[in-house]
Amino acid sequence: MEKIVLCGANAYEKKYYFNEQFKAIPDSIKDELHIICVLFTEEVGGIFTMVFDEEGNLNMETNADDDDIYYDEISSGLLVGEIRRNRQELFESLSLFYRVFILHEKIDWEACEKEN
Repeated sequence: MEKIVLCGANAYEKKYYFNEQFKAIPDSIKDELHIICVLFTEEVGGIFTMVFDEEGNLNMETNADDDDIYYDEISSGLLVGEIRRNRQELFESLSLFYRVFILHEKIDWEACEKEN
């Protein structure tokens, strides 16, 4: 199974992409994802995407054109870490959404409530 892109932004083309496969996500969360992606590329440059892996984990990926002298790989890594820390609950909720509605996993809700 391949990775599935949730959303992303491209600093070179000044574009944002949201995968319509996830249109059931509430608009407020879609707006938050849009802001995260665009602000990332405005600050660091390059291309930023949020993707689900085979297990349903939401990951952030960033890359740049080889000739992009303005792209800062160190700042990129630091910003990814900051987003992950500040939006941990959002990422966990999106991963759960993906596992339930896309992968069709059966979730033990009682076990989830005991963890929280």
